[in-house]
Amino acid sequence: MRLLIIEDEPDLLRALSRALREDGYAVDTAEDGEDGCYKALENEYDAIVLDWMLPQMNGLALLTALRKQKRTPVIMLTARGAVNHRIEGLRAGADDYLAKPFDINELRARLQALIRRSAGLAHDQIVIGPVKVDTWGKTVTLSGEPIVLTAREYALVEYLALRRGKVVSRTELFEHLFDENEDSLSNLLDVRVSLVRKSWGLNLSTPVAATATALHENPRPQYPLPHPALAWNDAGMHFNRLWGDRTSSSLGERTNAAR
Repeated sequence: MRLLIIEDEPDLLRALSRALREDGYAVDTAEDGEDGCYKALENEYDAIVLDWMLPQMNGLALLTALRKQKRTPVIMLTARGAVNHRIEGLRAGADDYLAKPFDINELRARLQALIRRSAGLAHDQIVIGPVKVDTWGKTVTLSGEPIVLTAREYALVEYLALRRGKVVSRTELFEHLFDENEDSLSNLLDVRVSLVRKSWGLNLSTPVAATATALHENPRPQYPLPHPALAWNDAGMHFNRLWGDRTSSSLGERTNAAR
């Protein structure tokens, strides 16, 4: 998941960005309202942490400009006791607010709730067959057994799990899993997918294709294999329950239709 933090206090900005990167988020930062507004409008973020008091353009003006074009979830940071700021921010389109000073764990919980709700999830666990993705604990289990993933590998699994049954392009994965300092022409995505597939014990011989179908499930499987997995073929990338030949043809039709 990719976040934008817009905060003019350098120490707080560094602390927040470091903590959230350690959680596996891709994090972009801005220290003033104009830079923050530009990034918020130009890039795709899963959530934005927006301070109210900013140089050049305050948080309310930035939020107003953002809401004319995008529905990106926004948490506003306000001074404790600034009730009028909270009300104005919520009326202008903020999804949540947090009063300074705050506990980083509360920010984590609020961010996860915002991202979860924006994907249409009511709770913090995604269950797909024998796979369970815990978005709060950031863990994945397969038939009750834990799958060992790094924070960045988990982010890929969670992003696809939140979009189960949907076509997810390679460009979209880069936009939401990598920050502004990472090279979109590198093989970072290929490497991350390969590492995730290794954790599932899968063959890694097929290259990355241009599109992905997230967690597609055939409701009437003929040849169920033991577990869901990331699979590659000429039609694209699938993170799905593998059902043999029948599945590969239906996925190919879905992917080709999306091109």
